[in-house]
Amino acid sequence: MSDEPGLLTVEGICKSFIGFKALDGVDFTIRPGEVHALLGENGAGKSTLIKVLTGVHQPDAGTIKIDGQAVHVRDTQHAQHLGIGTVYQEVNLLPDMSVADNLYIGRQPMRFGFIDRKRMEKQARELLAQYDLHLDVSSDLSRYSVAVQQLVAIARAVDMSGRILVLDEPTASLDRHETEILFAILRRLRARGLGIVFITHFLDQVYEICDRVTVLRNGKLAGSALTTELPKLELVSLMLGRTLAVATHNTRRDRPPAQIKQFSFDKLGRSRSIAPFDLEIGEGEVIGMAGLLGSGRTETAKVLFGIDPADTGQIRINGNPVVIRTPQEAVANGFGLCPEDRKSDGIIGDLSVRENIALALQAQRGWLKRLSSREQVALADKFVKALDIRTTDIEKPIKFLSGGNQQKVILARWLATNPRFLILDEPTRGIDVGAHAEIITLINQLCDDGMALLVISSEIDEIVAYSTRVVVLRDRAHRGELSGDDITTSNIMRMIAAEPQGAPA
Repeated sequence: MSDEPGLLTVEGICKSFIGFKALDGVDFTIRPGEVHALLGENGAGKSTLIKVLTGVHQPDAGTIKIDGQAVHVRDTQHAQHLGIGTVYQEVNLLPDMSVADNLYIGRQPMRFGFIDRKRMEKQARELLAQYDLHLDVSSDLSRYSVAVQQLVAIARAVDMSGRILVLDEPTASLDRHETEILFAILRRLRARGLGIVFITHFLDQVYEICDRVTVLRNGKLAGSALTTELPKLELVSLMLGRTLAVATHNTRRDRPPAQIKQFSFDKLGRSRSIAPFDLEIGEGEVIGMAGLLGSGRTETAKVLFGIDPADTGQIRINGNPVVIRTPQEAVANGFGLCPEDRKSDGIIGDLSVRENIALALQAQRGWLKRLSSREQVALADKFVKALDIRTTDIEKPIKFLSGGNQQKVILARWLATNPRFLILDEPTRGIDVGAHAEIITLINQLCDDGMALLVISSEIDEIVAYSTRVVVLRDRAHRGELSGDDITTSNIMRMIAAEPQGAPA
């Protein structure tokens, strides 16, 4: 396969946005009859590369070739004309229109100046029959499952383009049976000679369906190889940018484990989100949660905090069962959550530092028991000083603070509620070195003060440094737990890359 010419080849592609280099000399080749995985963590450059391939962005440098001939992809319509079709994770169809309309919108067969619906529906049935889909094509697309909508989108993209198919997280919302149906379709398309780009975070699926893997990291090509020649552990190393190493010693793991597990989560899970898991956290413990992007870390946090309520399992606090189906119920039970995306889910940019800090405590009290202006000022002053939040004025809109100081404000918001269990999702992402060290110090201090913490982080070395125990996730399931001297970077990476039980070696 490596000797076959590329359907589409990019050479030395560069793309910058206001001084930020999203792609830096990337090479990528899609061959006929190949499912090619495009992998990388957040910010690796995957989305930018796809947008360059499909004409959404114009490259600053580099060459795109189709069948060996250099081309300039002007826009998405031109990309389709060149044979490149794309199906995004959020299916870009119109649910309130019929299946047939969605398949042929913009290119409907006409008769006497009107849409020939009879002919269009006949063509739609014939097209979908190629995918073993036998639908009422006159019915609204919304009648059908996400999996069927995904297949309709693929059928449309292939019918319009027909040579190269780009699939962006196609299995993110599918269960195992639906994924198997999709993979059967992809194998047929591969046999027809299509080149398929498969973007995913599910490593097991990469090895199940993909012939080749390309990994991007920080806008650069980290590596490319045949799947059969790339061990999982090496793939994880490429994605994370580090090889196996022994981490520095963490004195916290020398302490005896907490005798009483205050918070117990038994067989907690949510369909299509995170497989049922068991988790216990005791007073003064920091549970680190490791895994690649898309492994189920944030999904776990959302289930624990009631944002996406569990549909299986039970929660117990100090042995007593509780129900948490909303964030309000989570807060009432002493939970706090600092979300992964602080800008969209954490801060309210136009509100002041004072107002942002007071939000959670006010919600906990209820809006009939308003915090007075004096109480809000005292609260803000206290945490600005305690957490060294760098602001000239507590009345300053939080959007004008640095990322690290915004993160401290969100931490202050939850600390003001005096939580018993605090979930931190990527607490050090995108902040400067100084703020990073201060937040790590704060995590250790909160643990020493007896708080139970769950810390989710992409930084494995960081997790190793402060965790009492480490839970490792892969493919939206909890795969195992490490404790004591077993908490090392090497062991975490091995567990991320490990084959599921019963899988062939």
